[in-house]
Amino acid sequence: SLAAFTGVGAPSTWVLSNHDVVRHASRLAVTAENPQGHGIGPRSPGQPLRSLGLRRARAATTLMLALPGSAYIYQGEELGLPEVIDLPDEARQDPTWFRTSGERYGRDGCRVPIPWEADAPAYGFGSSGKSWLPQPEDWAPYARDAQRGLPGSTLELYRTLLAARSRANLGLGDIEWLDGYPDAVVAFRNGSVTVIANTGDAAVELPAGEVIVASEEFDARQLPSDTAVWLRS
Repeated sequence: SLAAFTGVGAPSTWVLSNHDVVRHASRLAVTAENPQGHGIGPRSPGQPLRSLGLRRARAATTLMLALPGSAYIYQGEELGLPEVIDLPDEARQDPTWFRTSGERYGRDGCRVPIPWEADAPAYGFGSSGKSWLPQPEDWAPYARDAQRGLPGSTLELYRTLLAARSRANLGLGDIEWLDGYPDAVVAFRNGSVTVIANTGDAAVELPAGEVIVASEEFDARQLPSDTAVWLRS
């Protein structure tokens, strides 16, 4: 992508979730094939583990926001929202659901209104106190007001990443790929920032450098599985 767009003088654009695909906080932890457009429902095989999906989503976002070009964020991903899998059949509205007689769940699961206030009706999404798709009863911890200012929350991770991306001017940078890492590790340098993402099962040794931001807390200089970090080069 970088080479193709640079060749015509255009920036690359990056996105992990949108209103037509399963949210990446769930998609990255699905253990069975899930073709795009099918969606995930309560009868889908390979149900995602929520904690693993969020961990991988945070790492993927940390990697994406270090890339040169433009980055797009889909509403709710900054809260770490998972796909809503258990929507009642009678609540579904995506034409895909009706066209396939329920064979494909479609996209309703990524379109559920996001939570703003943990204790408000409909989580503060609108003044009516209702939402056009039912919101999960356990979404209060994901609400914006519950995460704002909370160290380690996904909202604060996004805020930290975006501020650091702006300060380092990563959107206008260039990538220098770094060798010497296992195949499951993505490592590159963008300007003064070294980025390492570990998608493998074993921890990897980090090079010298001050930690700017990491998708998860970790000890010493070993980067755990499903974790990404920015280092000051």
